Amino acid sequence: MSTDSFLYLASQSPRRAQLLDQIGVRHTLLLPDAGEDAEGLEAVLPGEAAADYVQRVTALKLDAALARLERRGWPAAPVLCADTTVALGARILGKPADAADAAAMLRSLSGQRHQVLTAVAVAGSGTAGSPLRRAARLCTSWVEFDVLDEARIAAYVASGEPMGKAGAYGVQGRAATLIARIEGSFSGIMGLPLFETAQILRAMGWTI
Repeated sequence: MSTDSFLYLASQSPRRAQLLDQIGVRHTLLLPDAGEDAEGLEAVLPGEAAADYVQRVTALKLDAALARLERRGWPAAPVLCADTTVALGARILGKPADAADAAAMLRSLSGQRHQVLTAVAVAGSGTAGSPLRRAARLCTSWVEFDVLDEARIAAYVASGEPMGKAGAYGVQGRAATLIARIEGSFSGIMGLPLFETAQILRAMGWTI
């Protein structure tokens, strides 16, 4: 694709925007309209496995974003969506409802090894008038927390960083002091796996 190519990023996460900037992908935000129930798309189905959940939610977000783009009549361009979830065994840890919920999540992660799963999906056409193509990838990483005492948990929650983040922490921020080791994709844990994202975009004709 030409150097003036861009995509729509259908995500309210500033971290995903930063990661696209990191690899030189121009993007325009395609955020939900006021009447859209974006959070409602993230409801977990009974008995749903984390990998199934995160891929299903990402596909739903992509569907919603494509409909949004059509409603607005904006110029055609690929649309990228992603979703990240934290899984402690079979338990899915979403975004904390409040500070007490964040502290409870951090207690459950203390001294434990857990999964971070991020799905990324892109829809776009290679040339004007060509059929819409969709592609998706799943990135799975492992994170091990240090044993956290109540003082460390309280200090981290007080920072405000856990709010709005799956599992109540952000690997790129102060939570780096809580994490003993990671295995997998750092960018995937942040919220957008750059290796898998680049794979999708190259398959759609981007030079990246």
